[in-house]
Amino acid sequence: MQNVSRNLVVLFLIGALAASFWLGLSIGKNQARVVPIEGITNLEAGKPDLVDFSLFWEAWATVQEKFAKRNGVNYQAMVHGAISGMVESLGDVYTVFMDPEEAKKFQEDISGFFEGVGMEIGIRQDQLQVIAPLEGTPAKQAGLRPGDKILKIDDVSTEGMSVEKAVSLIRGKRGTKVTLTIAREGWEESRDFEIQRAVISVPSLEWKMIDGTVAHVKIFQFSEKAGRDFTVAASQMRSEGAQRIILDVRSNPGGFLQIAEDITGWFVKPGEVVVIEDFGAAKEQQKHVAEGNGLFSETPTVVLMNEGSASASEILAGALRDIRGTQLIGKKSFGKGSVQELVELRDNSFLKVTVANWLTPKGSFITDKGLEPTVEVDLTDEDFENEKDPQLDKALEVVKKL
Repeated sequence: MQNVSRNLVVLFLIGALAASFWLGLSIGKNQARVVPIEGITNLEAGKPDLVDFSLFWEAWATVQEKFAKRNGVNYQAMVHGAISGMVESLGDVYTVFMDPEEAKKFQEDISGFFEGVGMEIGIRQDQLQVIAPLEGTPAKQAGLRPGDKILKIDDVSTEGMSVEKAVSLIRGKRGTKVTLTIAREGWEESRDFEIQRAVISVPSLEWKMIDGTVAHVKIFQFSEKAGRDFTVAASQMRSEGAQRIILDVRSNPGGFLQIAEDITGWFVKPGEVVVIEDFGAAKEQQKHVAEGNGLFSETPTVVLMNEGSASASEILAGALRDIRGTQLIGKKSFGKGSVQELVELRDNSFLKVTVANWLTPKGSFITDKGLEPTVEVDLTDEDFENEKDPQLDKALEVVKKL
């Protein structure tokens, strides 16, 4: 009987402890002490209507009060982290937040002068990939190719890694090295590429005459100066008697929409629709028309492209295909059919926001689909190593028959 009584007492105590624990949780949740928010200014500035932000401040106050290392907390970094998380939740890999340091690097990238290995990277099917190694850079010289999957950066797995994080790991001072673990279609195993970083200065384009009558124009990126450089090249091509043109946008990751429109304007008649911006249900579609002089609108032309031809490159290729029936030679393009707007925030950070999808003049939507080549031609590792270019050979063959 004493054992029974003792067991009942123990059960009662266990029950009482459990009840008090649950009661403590309930009280902690429903009667939380209000903690003054620290480290923040401009709480009301820019706040939209009808948004209950109390959950965020509750989390902020909890970290502020309970985090073991709270004395060393960087409040501005917390704000930047919160914005990054908000943007990530949109599920669009092209809509990104860049803190001031990342914004500075981005500005260097689009200016065509920075330190690193020299390649455009992106995420496709949840995998970090090389979109295009840039001309004359360590990445190109090391043999990286469009479509290469980046599995590791200096033994750090890229699984779930953002493009911005990958860029920060790959970029670095000239003379230092980075090792990239690469998987490529056709390889049985991944391979390591040790690349020495350098000062990267990417030209916008170069051109040369082939067989005396064909101008081969290689556009590396649609940078700020590409429009001016093409104007100079166009004058030189005319003076040297170019009768046919090969526009080569292989491994061109894109650039400015306006520059792509300007260059396309040399190859179509003024007033032709070059690209259509689709802003979704909120706005009507906006048609962008050619405003150039159409100097080469009657000149036989073909376009060379590959898996690294993206964004602005696809705008040019898609416009010439739809307007003039221009043949596309090479491989299917990357398939980036969205338009981003760059917004500078008050602390010199950037928000790059997808504002629209673009369509070709005939309404083709190419996001994640790419442009299919009229004539498909491979460029193998063996071709690459032996400095052979069957894609250019085919383009020359086709354009000579036009």
